[in-house]
Amino acid sequence: MLPVSVGSGMAGPRPPRPGDRSHRHRPAIPALLLGLTLALALGCTDEPAAPSSEGLAPHDAELAAGLDPKQVREGQAIFRYDDFGDWRFWTDTLRLHELVQQVSPRTALALGLKVDAEAIPPAVLAAVLNDPALLDEPAITRALLSLNAVVGVTSRIEDDRIVRMGITCALCHSTVDDAVAPGIGRRLDGWPNLDLAVGTIVSLTPGLPDELRPIYASWKPGFFDPRFNVDGINAPIVIPPAYGLAGVGLETFTGEGPVSYWNNYVAVVEMHGRGSFFDPRLGVRIEVPPEEDEVRSKLPALRQYQLALAAPPPPPGSFDPVAAARGEVLFRTTARCADCHSGPRFTDGGNLHEAAETGMDPLYATRTTTKKYRTTPLRALWQHAPYFHDGSAATLADVVAHYDRVLQLGLAAGAQADLVEYLKSL
Repeated sequence: MLPVSVGSGMAGPRPPRPGDRSHRHRPAIPALLLGLTLALALGCTDEPAAPSSEGLAPHDAELAAGLDPKQVREGQAIFRYDDFGDWRFWTDTLRLHELVQQVSPRTALALGLKVDAEAIPPAVLAAVLNDPALLDEPAITRALLSLNAVVGVTSRIEDDRIVRMGITCALCHSTVDDAVAPGIGRRLDGWPNLDLAVGTIVSLTPGLPDELRPIYASWKPGFFDPRFNVDGINAPIVIPPAYGLAGVGLETFTGEGPVSYWNNYVAVVEMHGRGSFFDPRLGVRIEVPPEEDEVRSKLPALRQYQLALAAPPPPPGSFDPVAAARGEVLFRTTARCADCHSGPRFTDGGNLHEAAETGMDPLYATRTTTKKYRTTPLRALWQHAPYFHDGSAATLADVVAHYDRVLQLGLAAGAQADLVEYLKSL
């Protein structure tokens, strides 16, 4: 993501109009900050429980039963709150804390950052929502950071100054359910944050070399390039889901290794955590003394938590069940989808494919160790558009049309529509 040497409107009462003096009655910012500080000191928020197997499909429940509950809980904490020591890079090199010191909650939300409502005392949350003008106060951002309420961000604040900032796995691979307001709600771990303008954020950091700013600024929200700081090629891909990985033979787009390999790569090479990573195929060798490694010992628990994250089922009423039933028949026969997308995970185990086999852009594959693409497991397709690694298919209809053209299937419009309904049901 980075060189080795990275207002959304909110539901609520109307904002004050010119001449409107009602804002005089809002809680003073120092009082709000005091409430937040007391909440932090008293530990008023409860840590959500780690995922369980309750309500899972039989195959998912069987896989979940094989996980270690203690490691799953540890992995959740790592996923959400551990920056692997990358604060050194984000603070000392990029100086992200200097940028965020003056960022309001409204601006942060517009950049795709999310707020964990369960980490905020209800009275304080209500006070902010009852006076949207408070969302323009950078002091509120700093208070939210002090509560670990900004998803995927770590910080240290002294005398109302941010002196340290880092990032965690959850920055890109968690969102919220918007239960309180857009961007504010309960955590949804494993869901890709497709609103996150990570490139824009990096481009604004004071420590980034000026020649790199336009490159990062060109990344669209929900896109990220995990190879740029290795090969210098600017070709970001869609942030993928981190749920539904249990039982999947190849966890990444190009199947380079198990999920812990990729976690190690991202934590060290992309997030710039304090750890070691070596892969001669990529020409990457980063080493720290074993006693200083803040990554390696955490990988097993992190993997357990990620494997515990089940794909979310489609919302009620989000697809036509009659059309989906017809689409399933096509999926397994005429449309030939099941030739590759088979089994409970709708993938084909450890097989890799040349880009030309499925009409994919080969660029990203050429930058990896395998030079090929896996068969992507089909799960929660309703949730994470756009599709394909490069986001080239905006909708599921575009996905079906792509394969109809590449594989020369000759499917009628009605058959394609039925296939879309079936894919929405997965």
